[in-house]
Amino acid sequence: MAKQTGIIKLKGTIGGISFYKTTDGHLAREKGGVDGNRIANDPAFQRTRENGSEFGRAGKGGKVLRNAIRILLQNAKDKRVVSRLTKTLVAITKTDTTNERGSRTLQDGNLSLLENFEFNLNGKLGTTLFTPFTNAFDRVSGDAIVNLDAFSPTVRIAAPTGTTHFKVVMGASELDFENETSTFENDETTILPYTADDTAVIALTASLTANSTLPVVQVLGIEFYQEVNGQMYELKNGAYNALAVVIVDTP
Repeated sequence: MAKQTGIIKLKGTIGGISFYKTTDGHLAREKGGVDGNRIANDPAFQRTRENGSEFGRAGKGGKVLRNAIRILLQNAKDKRVVSRLTKTLVAITKTDTTNERGSRTLQDGNLSLLENFEFNLNGKLGTTLFTPFTNAFDRVSGDAIVNLDAFSPTVRIAAPTGTTHFKVVMGASELDFENETSTFENDETTILPYTADDTAVIALTASLTANSTLPVVQVLGIEFYQEVNGQMYELKNGAYNALAVVIVDTP
């Protein structure tokens, strides 16, 4: 593909060249490719159809997860989170040893590959929170918990410049990939001062369906704020907020 330069940026198709805008700028490429009808019916493209089917299933699964944790995700994500998440879910689909190629599913794959997934590469939880925490999910009760001992924020949290306050957030979701539905519960601290003084002990709980038969994902994150004239504002519109998967529990 080629990058458009100059003052006037084109969109559309001219003389077999497609002009379009992406997060990488204004690009151009020559139209082409195999006819769609041939891909759908020609035996030579059987593998292409199988790959397309599984890619589509992974894409839908990613949407289920993103919609489930939307309350937290809208405050902590980067521009490529959709494509990065889809890539991980495609890899999970390929670990399904139950179904035939082209029919492999997320629920029959190794969902543990989703653990430690970072939703915002501009502010990773793994390089932001340095205080130990314990977390667990009890499938019988449906309770997901996160506990943090008292800690000094300025010592244990690598906050972006300008931070005056922060809060710790946690969420848990049951994911029904087959029916494309989910349930979600979350908990969070109050907005806490970013100082050297120790916090109180933090205990967060989210209660899901007891004895659920669905995969459960727990996420943990940190959101940063700046106080101006007594008002709290998301620091840099949340550009450096962190959110990551910390538990994947399957029945």
